[in-house]
Amino acid sequence: MAGIVVIFDFDSTIIECDSDNWVLDETGLTEKFYQLLPSMPWNPLMDRMMNELHSQGKTIQDIEEILNRTPMHPRIVPAIEAAYSLGCELKIVSDANIFFIETILKHHGVWNCFSEVIANPSHVNEGRLNICPYHDYLKSSHGCNLCPPNMCKGLVIERIQNSLAAAGKKKLIYLGDGNGDFCPSLKLKDSDYLMPRTDFPLCDLVSKNSNKIKAEVHGWRDGKELELVLLQLINKAIGEGNNINNSTQNVSVDCKLGTIPMDTHQPLPKALSVPH
Repeated sequence: MAGIVVIFDFDSTIIECDSDNWVLDETGLTEKFYQLLPSMPWNPLMDRMMNELHSQGKTIQDIEEILNRTPMHPRIVPAIEAAYSLGCELKIVSDANIFFIETILKHHGVWNCFSEVIANPSHVNEGRLNICPYHDYLKSSHGCNLCPPNMCKGLVIERIQNSLAAAGKKKLIYLGDGNGDFCPSLKLKDSDYLMPRTDFPLCDLVSKNSNKIKAEVHGWRDGKELELVLLQLINKAIGEGNNINNSTQNVSVDCKLGTIPMDTHQPLPKALSVPH
């Protein structure tokens, strides 16, 4: 094993949209959802929408068919498969729900690449999908004012970091896009890598709070750049200390000052320059 753990967000990172919004749009429930949202938290409201679909006669198979059409950049699956084949341990930490994530990843044949998926629990009961919060905020608060009440990703990352230390693994690579990915970004160490999606909320937060970010930051715009940057970082991490960096190519990123040299010794596609 490479001693590297790659942690992906899911919505707008692995897929090209928010999975909840995709299902709402495809079932005609978006307007009703946003009418009710001021009076209910997102997570229990999604559960209520699943009950609405069930009452309309929509089956689990109908929902699966919608999820199987979720837009995904064509380079995401190769990126996941390549990271897995290089010996990295892959995890997902997401505010989506397990059923949506599992259905989509199984459809694309990469579910088994992930050792752990940490998301909102879900289960099917009598033909109806039930969605529950990862953290039961009605019983207690997780205490983080940066995160939604049902999940603090920072606490999840701290648990993963503790398990990595016990297993002797040294590096984290974290990929995300949204506001909820900022808290875990603050937990990363200076030996880790952070990959925020350019022109999304996380990138703006990282830019405004760069003095609080310890990890080395590399932005990406789409699935092609995600694949390129991720595989370069993995190869760089594998090669550190082995004197294999015979050539470098500069890839500039928007989310932190400076241009970062990255190893291109491996036979990867030509690096893209991400302009400021």
